[in-house]
Amino acid sequence: MPVWLWIPAGLGALVLTLPFAALLIRLDWAAVPAAVSSPEALQALGLSLSTAALATAVCVLLGVPLALVIARSTGPLAAVLRTLTTLPLVLPPLVGGIALLSLLGRNGLFGGALGVLGIRIPFTTAAVVIAQVFVALPFLVISVEGALRAVGTGHESVAASLGARPLTVFRRVTLPLAAPGLVAGAVLCFARAMGEFGATALFAGNAPGVTRTMPLAIYTAFNGAGVREDTAIALSLLLIVVAVAVLLLMRGWRADAVR
Repeated sequence: MPVWLWIPAGLGALVLTLPFAALLIRLDWAAVPAAVSSPEALQALGLSLSTAALATAVCVLLGVPLALVIARSTGPLAAVLRTLTTLPLVLPPLVGGIALLSLLGRNGLFGGALGVLGIRIPFTTAAVVIAQVFVALPFLVISVEGALRAVGTGHESVAASLGARPLTVFRRVTLPLAAPGLVAGAVLCFARAMGEFGATALFAGNAPGVTRTMPLAIYTAFNGAGVREDTAIALSLLLIVVAVAVLLLMRGWRADAVR
C-alpha cells in the first residue's frame, strides 16, 4: 500500500472520531448516572428499543422477499426496484416524513379513508414504527440482495431438480445461504431504526411516552425544554453505547461464523 495513502486515511479517521471525542470531553461524567437513569431517559430508551425491534421484524418480513425478487430479476425490473429501494438512503429523512404524511396523514392519499374507519396513524406509536421501517428497510434489502447474488442460484436449481417445492427451496436452501447477509442487514436495520429522527419528528411527533424516542429526547433536552445541555450529551452517550453494542454483536457473530 502506498505510504501517502495514510495521510487521507488518517484525516478520514479523524473526521469520524473527533466529534465523538469532543462529546466525551464536554460530558459532565458526574451527572451521567442521574441523567441516563431518569424516568424520561428510560422511557425514551424503552420506546426506542421496542419500536426498533418491531420495525426490524417488519423489515425482515417485507425485505427478504423484496431482496429475493431483486436478486433474481434482470433488466429494467431489477433496476427500478433497486432504485426505489435505495431512494430513502439518499433523501433527507424530513422528506420521508412529509411523504408519509402525504400518504397516511389526515388529508393524505389513504389517510381520509382510514379516518372514516376510525383509524389514525400519524402522531402515534405506530407512526414511529412505520417511519423506522421506511428509513431502515433499504439496509436489510441491500444486505440480503448482495448475499443472494453472491451465492447464485446453483444450489436452488439442484434442490428443485431433486423435487423440492419452491417453498421448501426457499426455507431449506435460500434462507440458510443468505443468513450472513440477513443477520448483518437486520442488525444494521435495528441500529438505523434506533437512530431515526427526521421522519419520526414530522410523522409521529414528540409526545412523551408515545412517540418520543431517544433521538427526539436528545433534541428536546438540547433545545432547553427544562433540561440542561449536559443531559442531552449524556443521553447521546447512552444512544452511542447502545449502537456500538449492537455493531459489536454483529461483528462477533460474523467472526464466529467465519471460524
